[in-house]
Amino acid sequence: MVKPKVDYSLYLVTDSGLNHPSRTLLQSVEDSILGGVTLVQLREKNLDTPAFIDLAREVHAVTKKHNVPLLINDNLEVALAIDAEGAHVGQDDISCVEARRLLGPNKILGISTGTPEEAQKALADGADYIGIGTCFMTQTKSPKRTLGPIGVRAILEAIPAESELKTVVIGGIKHDNTRR
Repeated sequence: MVKPKVDYSLYLVTDSGLNHPSRTLLQSVEDSILGGVTLVQLREKNLDTPAFIDLAREVHAVTKKHNVPLLINDNLEVALAIDAEGAHVGQDDISCVEARRLLGPNKILGISTGTPEEAQKALADGADYIGIGTCFMTQTKSPKRTLGPIGVRAILEAIPAESELKTVVIGGIKHDNTRR
């Protein structure tokens, strides 16, 4: 198996707790893909592993139907159980090196970063991409601080121009602040 090519341009991070009551998570994921989402991360902080696996299988059926990669947030057991295209881990989760060892070379691996040093370490440790953030305040995270555009720029500048490390900015990004 070869690592999938990934288009990071419109990256959806799900959260069932924020889903509108009139829509299921599966409907929201499918509608998002039909609206242009190119990558989906399933983030479920309040599910035990068996329930997370069941939900991930259902979401993966939707993403596979549209040839959109699915990443699992913070739970490599779930990612491996459903043969997801990859995983995303945080700084307080399993190390990037250990995650890569468990996932193997052909899965997508992302890691959250909030400093230039974390970004450089992720690059050295084998991440495919970094999630830079939290950029702005958000309902799903309680960051100690937000980076804002200046902090994001500092992290981007710490990554060598010739690097193949991809980047996404996360946290509170909405239509009214995207220009910043």
